[in-house]
Amino acid sequence: MGDLIMPDEKPVEEVDVTKEWRATHGQKSAAARLRIFAAIAWFIAIGTEIAGIVMLRQHRFDHGNLPLLIGLLVVIAVFAIGGSLMWKAANKHDPARQSDTARFFFQNQLGAIITVIAFLPLIVLILMDKDMDTKNKKIAGGIGIVLAAAATFIGIDFNPPSVEQYTKDMNSCAAQIKANQPTTACSPEVAEQAKAIAADSKTVADATKDAAHPNGQDVVYWIAPENGAKKAATPHVFHICKGVSPLKGKTVNQGSVTEAYAENATRITKQIPMEQKQCGFGAAAATDKAVTTNAA
Repeated sequence: MGDLIMPDEKPVEEVDVTKEWRATHGQKSAAARLRIFAAIAWFIAIGTEIAGIVMLRQHRFDHGNLPLLIGLLVVIAVFAIGGSLMWKAANKHDPARQSDTARFFFQNQLGAIITVIAFLPLIVLILMDKDMDTKNKKIAGGIGIVLAAAATFIGIDFNPPSVEQYTKDMNSCAAQIKANQPTTACSPEVAEQAKAIAADSKTVADATKDAAHPNGQDVVYWIAPENGAKKAATPHVFHICKGVSPLKGKTVNQGSVTEAYAENATRITKQIPMEQKQCGFGAAAATDKAVTTNAA
């Protein structure tokens, strides 16, 4: 193992990279519902477009029915925009990874893509229709272009969320909680998990208090990732010292709770009292030593 950098050696402005943000069950459920509603809205928009194309083919708008054609365009716009807004809201609950470039683009810009699909064929057919009254063609085509442009603009996500951004926000939020600072980074999407990180850090600090470290320590131990990997394939448990039973005979890494999370050691031991005795920390260890002394 290489030398590990302890938290107090890091630049103050650096944000720790802890465990990766993941959507909770509630967030995934909310995203799924919103995406279903968005799909329904887009289905109606495209269905309305198809109805308009059929009517054009039937020459329903050659010499009249302009209000009907404009109405169809408005309906397409309303449902395309509604679908885009719901899809954006779903992405806030369950974003894509920025590192997955193709998925990140299509997931975040799907609203704009669907809007173009819902408008473009109908607008092209209107403008190319040789049988439609010229004045009506210009009016309908102009309105269609304006509505399509507005709906597409609304469908574009200019600042899309990502797993990476939420991870950074979550870590900043956790750092603010631990430092008792104003929680300016704690958006609703990341606050719950940031609180869990801060709670784990506090639990470790409380468990490792002794005469030499009255405020506890931010040092934990975990099984090193397999085959020299930077991050374990499955979540590991982290412990409060190297000498605990589960780590015997294992290749062990040590570092802060932050560094443990970075290597996918994201579960704190459930055997705190037992490990305090084995490691010589806290009241549990002191009580154990007193009992041994009295027995002697």
